[in-house]
Amino acid sequence: MTGGPRIETISAVTLIVSDMARSVEFYADLGFELKHSTPDFASFAVGEGYLNLSGGTPPDRLWGRVVLYVDDVDEMFRRVQSLGVDPETEPADASWGERYFHLRDPDHHELSFAHPLQ
Repeated sequence: MTGGPRIETISAVTLIVSDMARSVEFYADLGFELKHSTPDFASFAVGEGYLNLSGGTPPDRLWGRVVLYVDDVDEMFRRVQSLGVDPETEPADASWGERYFHLRDPDHHELSFAHPLQ
């Protein structure tokens, strides 16, 4: 598509979670900065955007993946393991030019932590 407005960035991604307190603790332990929280909604700063959590019933099937850039993939991997979280993959260099690993949050949302190789 040519012309018209250009989409520049994602302001926020919202995940549906079954246990708000558990999920807020999980994301805070990973290092996300909590900006706002109520019993049914929480918002974490991620760069210039936000990762939001909304109370409800998560979907039964894979919905997709959130890719989050970090400054050190291997250090993030060690942090995740120190919290007792079992990542789905080990850090690896991908053919598309990123070092990354995947994990699932308590409601099985897939998160990928990555950093460009160059």
